[in-house]
Amino acid sequence: MTAGRITCETKSGVALVTLDRPAKLNAVTPEMAVQLARVLGELDADGGVRCVVLTGAGDRSFCVGSDIRELDGYDTPWAFRNRGDYGDAVRALRTPVIAAVGGYAFGGGLELALACDIRLAAAGATFAAPEIKLGWIGGSGMAAQLAHSIGASNAALMLLTGDPVDADQALAWGLVSRVVPDGRLLDTAAELAGRIASRAPIAAQTAKANLRAAHSMPLDQAVQYERDLQTVCFATRDAAEGRSAFAERREPRFEGR
Repeated sequence: MTAGRITCETKSGVALVTLDRPAKLNAVTPEMAVQLARVLGELDADGGVRCVVLTGAGDRSFCVGSDIRELDGYDTPWAFRNRGDYGDAVRALRTPVIAAVGGYAFGGGLELALACDIRLAAAGATFAAPEIKLGWIGGSGMAAQLAHSIGASNAALMLLTGDPVDADQALAWGLVSRVVPDGRLLDTAAELAGRIASRAPIAAQTAKANLRAAHSMPLDQAVQYERDLQTVCFATRDAAEGRSAFAERREPRFEGR
């Protein structure tokens, strides 16, 4: 399947979205970028989906970014500038999303992982921003997202050398939340996604929005924004259900209302 595709399986409120082009290390073609945006948009509109897991097919690679052979197919630099961006599609999700990274997360693949809310890595995963070795830089928030995740100095080390870092180094820097044995990656991601899916979905989505907004706000504005979002959540039926369940010492039944 050299052309590649995006597959999606949904179970118990969790959607597993897979970049399915293992023969090419899950390099993304323009057609796959369009498919990914469509699939993620449909999942975001589905009230039954409460968490997304994003991964790559096969054992060798999460994603190595755009298929370089496709990049000369744009007629003008402006067409290249305005191409469909798969990182934007992930960032646009209101639904929480987990990156399950096995093997290579290079270039745009690293940007995809950074666009996710939580990153889990298999022990054999490696991460790199190798564009500088080819004469350009990342274009989907690589610098900003790396600096937020691992600090300016570590981000500069990756951006200016293009050299890969292994999973243990990524964990030490805070690039990933957890490193798991290679054969346990998807099971671990599914278990975590299931826990998130069991929480109140409006609260989960507002928590995600709050966290992302906090990156760009001064503290006093961030606190006020958080308080406003808290008020929205507190007024939902799910919050009332949570209070009732607490008083009755039972598990809450959240409906996303």
